[in-house]
Amino acid sequence: MAIRTLLGAFRNHSFSSRVAPYSRSLKTLVLAEHDGGCVKASTLSAVEAANLLGDGNSISLLLAGSGPSLQEAAQHAASCHPSISQVLLADSDKFTYPLAEQWAKLVHVVQQKGSFSHIITGSGSFGKNILPRAAALLDVSPITDVIEISGSNLFVRPIYAGNALSTVRYTGSDPCMLIIRSTSFPLKPASAGSVSNAPSVDKVDTSSLDEDDAVGKSKFISISSQDTERPDLGNARVVVTGGRALKSAENFKMIEKLAEKLGAAVGATRAAVDAGFVPNELQVGQTGKIVAPDLYMAFGVSGAIQHLAGIRDSKVIVAVNKDADAPIFQVADYGLVGDLFEVIPELLEKLPDKK
Repeated sequence: MAIRTLLGAFRNHSFSSRVAPYSRSLKTLVLAEHDGGCVKASTLSAVEAANLLGDGNSISLLLAGSGPSLQEAAQHAASCHPSISQVLLADSDKFTYPLAEQWAKLVHVVQQKGSFSHIITGSGSFGKNILPRAAALLDVSPITDVIEISGSNLFVRPIYAGNALSTVRYTGSDPCMLIIRSTSFPLKPASAGSVSNAPSVDKVDTSSLDEDDAVGKSKFISISSQDTERPDLGNARVVVTGGRALKSAENFKMIEKLAEKLGAAVGATRAAVDAGFVPNELQVGQTGKIVAPDLYMAFGVSGAIQHLAGIRDSKVIVAVNKDADAPIFQVADYGLVGDLFEVIPELLEKLPDKK
């Protein structure tokens, strides 16, 4: 009798489930690279990528450095993108130069306090140097070279030198750490300078970094870069690249002259860099910089797989090579079988000077 009464009570009353559907709260930390008081374009691309993780995503920008340039970068960060809700500032002499040990420990400290669901950075040397080490400290597996974001835990990345695309579902614990290809997440024109509510600028306590043995095991020696007015290779609209066929650093100056006339950035193949024609900061390809210009011009470039992986997103590819069977012609929109030592001087003669 008691059992029937109890069963009747269950039939006559509705019970709501106490188990709420799982909802992941989105809170993203973007590791910001800055130079000369300005946040770099690759960082803004990372912010664009963070927007694709889902609605209601709170995006914080982490800046580290020292001196007046950091303060200028903080002001720029607070006004450069409408999606940024917070700027975290680590002001210390430890971050005068972006060494991986100091930065990785900083990310670890900030994550412990902020409990971010995602940590994102661009795929340049800055991000590739820091994020894997930070991921090891946080005991998570990073996902690199992300070119598409389909959800908060679903990403697309190229494999086999860009010949195939792999869809990756992240099932690990927070934070999900991503290195994105900046060329795949261009800054929308409406995003620049359209900040409605200025984000807060908060300082990060860096006192705990002094207690870590890893911090200080490496030191900055020097930096070498070319002083030039040419556009940055990673963000240029036009790129002119030379290969090993130029034969010497002296001949490579023809590429630089052509780039000046076109207002273009200068690139080089790995073979040209290894031969000492130009510094490695100009290397284009899988192990160099990934570019996506409106116009990519390749002179004396055979088209090795690792080089093609870095130029696949270019809108128009123009190739000049003496070898009609060179692989570069398979991906080129326009190809000319000819001697670059004849073609480039003729172009220099006929092209007007850049005003």
